Amino acid sequence: MSQARLMDGTALARRSTEQTAARAAALTARTGVTPCLATVLVGEDPASATYVRMKRNRCRAAGIDSRSVALPAATTTTELVRTIRELSADPAVHGILLQHPVGEHIDERAAFEAIAPEKDVDGVTFASFAAMSFGLPGFVSCTPGGILRLLDAYGVDPAGKRAVVVGRSAILGKPVGMLLLARDATVTYCHSRTRDLAGVVGEADLVVAAVGRPRLIKGQDVRPGAVVVDAGYNAGNVGDVDFDSAAERASLITPVPGGVGPMTIATLLEQTVEAAVRQSGVTGV
Repeated sequence: MSQARLMDGTALARRSTEQTAARAAALTARTGVTPCLATVLVGEDPASATYVRMKRNRCRAAGIDSRSVALPAATTTTELVRTIRELSADPAVHGILLQHPVGEHIDERAAFEAIAPEKDVDGVTFASFAAMSFGLPGFVSCTPGGILRLLDAYGVDPAGKRAVVVGRSAILGKPVGMLLLARDATVTYCHSRTRDLAGVVGEADLVVAAVGRPRLIKGQDVRPGAVVVDAGYNAGNVGDVDFDSAAERASLITPVPGGVGPMTIATLLEQTVEAAVRQSGVTGV
């Protein structure tokens, strides 16, 4: 039987969304402004369309307007950048989310950088990464931000802990490491060229798996009593951690699904309302 306590992202996300909805309602009552998130989808990827639909439903539950911008798969980088810049200039839009993937023919980084920093509620621009790295005001990448909120909710203080991040993507691995570093963790990044991955993971007090390889982290790799956060999601509802074996050694562990995923969307909604508050120039909301 599993020894680890589950870190319930679904329950925490529900509470977070309730707080976000209350704040959105307060902003609307005070200013007449309803927070608005614009989601840009390129092409007809079924999984992406499902995610966009889910986010639209979550926005509705949180009192946030959702504007969906669907572009054909043949959209060029120039056309996508123009669309995003128009949204950045629209005062009725407070947050912008570019859904992945956008197609190999598109320069995704150029599209990200077209998002105005004050509307980058998904935390994907250079400006947002710099703010995360230097502890400046801005918006965090949503999955890393959701992970930190989970750790806080379960009383996990990263200060002084050895944190191992398996994965180095620009919107997950790298930013979660910077957020943990800002909390005074000692951070090690692992990747495809890391030697003796199991040995490095075995030294960690806190493991964040974010590489997109099913069951890469085995229970035998986990140090007894470690906190395990599985940010992977693979076919068949399988994470990057072998849950059953890891749960026998970890003190806390996130399930897949129901762990990190719900907190990603909750963080997106929270940051959209925060963006609307900032852009409205009001205080005390």
